[in-house]
Amino acid sequence: MINIAVTLEGGETARLAPAPVADWVTVEQLDRDPYPVYARLREEAPVAFVPAVNVWMVTRWADVEAAAGEPELFTATAPPGASPIERTVGRPTVLTSDGPLHRDMRASIDPKFRPREVDGYVEELVRPLATRLLAEIAPAGEAELMSSYLEPVSVLSLGSVLGLADVDADTLRRWFAGLATGGTNYERDPAKQALADGTVREIRAELDERVERLRHHPDDSAISQMLHAARPAGSPRTLDEIMPNLLIILLGGMQEPGHGAGSALWALLADVEARREVLADPGLLEAAVDEGLRLIAPIGSQLRATTEEVALGGAVIGPGEPVALMLSSANRDPARFEDPDSFRLHRPRLRHGAFGFGRHFCSGHRLARQQIRIALEVLLEELPTIELDPQRPAEFRGWEFRAPAHLHARWSRSAG
Repeated sequence: MINIAVTLEGGETARLAPAPVADWVTVEQLDRDPYPVYARLREEAPVAFVPAVNVWMVTRWADVEAAAGEPELFTATAPPGASPIERTVGRPTVLTSDGPLHRDMRASIDPKFRPREVDGYVEELVRPLATRLLAEIAPAGEAELMSSYLEPVSVLSLGSVLGLADVDADTLRRWFAGLATGGTNYERDPAKQALADGTVREIRAELDERVERLRHHPDDSAISQMLHAARPAGSPRTLDEIMPNLLIILLGGMQEPGHGAGSALWALLADVEARREVLADPGLLEAAVDEGLRLIAPIGSQLRATTEEVALGGAVIGPGEPVALMLSSANRDPARFEDPDSFRLHRPRLRHGAFGFGRHFCSGHRLARQQIRIALEVLLEELPTIELDPQRPAEFRGWEFRAPAHLHARWSRSAG
């Protein structure tokens, strides 16, 4: 326990209840299955310092929502070195900034990802891609869907939006894996950081000439808009200026749709009745996707830092402390969601935190939802007999980025 002292009027010092330290939590526990950990924390210490990952974890819905809505007390501007994202991609980033700087970065990122803009291009982009990828694996009657279908749909469609349509799926997936290794390295493992740093160098080498060309000859790609949007004519941003946020998009924009699709599909296929209902009424797929995202949030937290001493969830956090708002835990808080650990197709639609809260709500949420919907829609239309392979059950890993490491499925060879 950490003892907290505050100074009262007149100079007297009062001792408050010891601040909870969850020193029983390990990185292996979190990677293997974080949900029992979160349930215990919600019950015993909803705001607690977790030494294994060097952050305060906020685990209840009400506290997460409250902190996300108070940027003056819980700023996204992390203390130097506290954010594994910043240690990997550099700073400043749209995830780790507030105020005018954050607004300027959102102005450079948002144009290509606004819902109306997305709805204008997403079907033409994603459906043919999903159809082609599925045609390659359908004749075999079985596949590991994360590597052969769901992640390729995610990374290739985002690559096209960014202006990287000529980069192959394996390269994009490797970039994501390297960035994710660094972006989740709360424990500060030097080997993990070295892998991430090497990935960043490779991406930068690939982007140098492309970005310089786009600075002088803009097009409709997201990278071009990041260079030119909300800037005076003839004064585009540089690669150095957009690189941290471009890496953020490569990381989150590739991870959320592919991983979200994998988790939603696993949950749907594991529930025989829900699977039957969605096949009979494809209009229910949107609800299935939303419930899958709630149940297994692709991104586990939003990092904040206290600007002053703050009382939250029965604990007192000192100024300048890193605080992780645990989206994945809030999404399973029984005070918010009935029977939260179950997949319920007809669950009353309540807002959840899979795409974050407040001003830092994910810019690409519409694209991600549409990518997932289309990928699963194509899959279920073409392979209505699809089922999980009982001989090779899905294995989930991760707490900051969580999804099936492998998702084996099988279907009738005559399907589709």
